[in-house]
Amino acid sequence: MKAVVTRVRSAEVSIDGRVCGAIGRGFLILLGVARDDTPELCRKLAEKIIGLRIFRDENEKMNRSLADVGGSVLVVSQFTLLADVSHGRRPSFAAAGGAEIAVPLYEQFLAECTRLGFEPQHGEFGAYMQVSSVNDGPVTILVDTDDLK
Repeated sequence: MKAVVTRVRSAEVSIDGRVCGAIGRGFLILLGVARDDTPELCRKLAEKIIGLRIFRDENEKMNRSLADVGGSVLVVSQFTLLADVSHGRRPSFAAAGGAEIAVPLYEQFLAECTRLGFEPQHGEFGAYMQVSSVNDGPVTILVDTDDLK
């Protein structure tokens, strides 16, 4: 799994002009599932992301967590994070998990966020979505389960 975690002041996801998820201060998480991902990696990824200390403290250091600042979570599935652009100019998505793998792991990730105390707002798996955000910093962190194995 790969995730792009952006610290935001606000973020929302819409489908056909209808807002289906919105947050204030917190994390916008773009989540991509690979074909070889597992439930255990999903759990580890959620724990790593939710525990990140990337909010500023009184000394302007990134030292506070989502819980420390009372933040929220917006999760958007994004298979394009698994794009391979090493050959040619057209990306290959062969590494991306198909729906039979990706949907259960995406749903597990949402459930893990809830288990960790953050009921996530979210988009709809496989839908054509519009995502908007007001980045805070900006601070954007890439988290890959290959680094958590």
